[in-house]
Amino acid sequence: MRAEPQAVSYRPDTPIESLADWLADPVEPADFPKTQLRFRNDRHAASVGLAELSDDEWLRHFGRFEPLDGNLSHPLALRYHGHQFRVYNPEIGDGRGFLYAQMRDGANRLLDLGTKGSGQTPWSREGDGRLTLKGAVREILATEMLEALGVYTSKTFSVVETGEELWRGDEPSPTRSAVMTRLSHGHIRIGTFQRLLAIEERDHMAALVDYCLAQFPGPPPPEDAPDRDEPAVRLMHLVVERMADLAASWMVAGFVHGVLNTDNMNITGESFDYGPWRFLPRWDPAFTAAYFDHQGLYAFGRQPEALNWNCGQFAIALRLLADAPPLIAAMERFGPLYMETIGKRWCWRMGLESNDAEANAALVAACEKDMVESGIAPDEFFFSHRGGRRAEGELADALRNFEPVGGEHPYWNDERPESMLIDEVETIWAAIAEKDDWQPLQEKIAALRRMGEAHGEPPFPAGH
Repeated sequence: MRAEPQAVSYRPDTPIESLADWLADPVEPADFPKTQLRFRNDRHAASVGLAELSDDEWLRHFGRFEPLDGNLSHPLALRYHGHQFRVYNPEIGDGRGFLYAQMRDGANRLLDLGTKGSGQTPWSREGDGRLTLKGAVREILATEMLEALGVYTSKTFSVVETGEELWRGDEPSPTRSAVMTRLSHGHIRIGTFQRLLAIEERDHMAALVDYCLAQFPGPPPPEDAPDRDEPAVRLMHLVVERMADLAASWMVAGFVHGVLNTDNMNITGESFDYGPWRFLPRWDPAFTAAYFDHQGLYAFGRQPEALNWNCGQFAIALRLLADAPPLIAAMERFGPLYMETIGKRWCWRMGLESNDAEANAALVAACEKDMVESGIAPDEFFFSHRGGRRAEGELADALRNFEPVGGEHPYWNDERPESMLIDEVETIWAAIAEKDDWQPLQEKIAALRRMGEAHGEPPFPAGH
């Protein structure tokens, strides 16, 4: 059984203010024509002490962005650079979002509330700073599905419809608008460090490294790691561990993020910033999510490579503080860590006790072969073979040395598994767009949370 988020009292804490003079710009939220509450995540609001807000209070804070008590007096648009499809861009930053608040949860973790669609900032360039309602609905569905499948993901915290008509080239326009708030374990990106390298701000980078180690702590590097006590090297090891785990968790979920630019990489290893995402209709390494990814750079099967490449860019940035050999030594851990983690996470989704690395790798290979040859959808495959059931031939041979995880849930006796293919996403959106019917969305969220409960507690995210 999966534990529900722990309810706590509201505990504001804003350490980002110590960096804000050079890390961010204070901004004002947009003044929207209306604020109509469409989604509030009381499940996770309880974990930061905000579930007791009335709907009116909720709208004042997450539609009008009145400051929360004891929190940031002004929202902060964060500054960063990034490689976008491996082309360096120094002209980016929070262009339609900002950091709104920081607080502690019951485990004393620092969590951020950040926005999307909250108006223009100094980094908006030619953008209007807005978010379509469809984009917000899609993010709800992505985060709920990924959380159910054990991915360390941001949580869609709030969606408020804002009453503006938006024009977009990739969906029918005019379309409805929204402002979304997400709950995340920090918003510091690889691109944040790349910016400090570009402007040669060594002291600020050292301060940012210290901030990340203090606020997002994790295990020390291996005993034999060179310069393991150097702060930049310690952080490099943590980011490599987190990114290898993130890549593995996406692969096990059959998820394609779509845009794995360095400015979309949170150094906590938390999956966030969902644009043209997709879940696999079949096991296909070449499957892409973004219609503009013509070369398949971020195709499903290339996601581990993409995150490893992004770690390399992080290492290049940290060269402002550390020598290359210890950073390279940390980078060399990515491949083995990824293989170890995908085996463990694969067993978790299959409902099996993890075995040794060789047996886990053989199981993953047998499952992939079965999915490719049969054409079965990944969601159906994992559901059908939960606990090793219904396996034949080579798959049965690979499963012989695995024990099923104890415990049952009625979900595993359902006629079919929950999934999140694009046709269902469009059907849920059509009910909202055409009839203002939110019931299919609400029912899907409930079904996904039930599926998450059936899977049980996921593997603890690496590097924390």
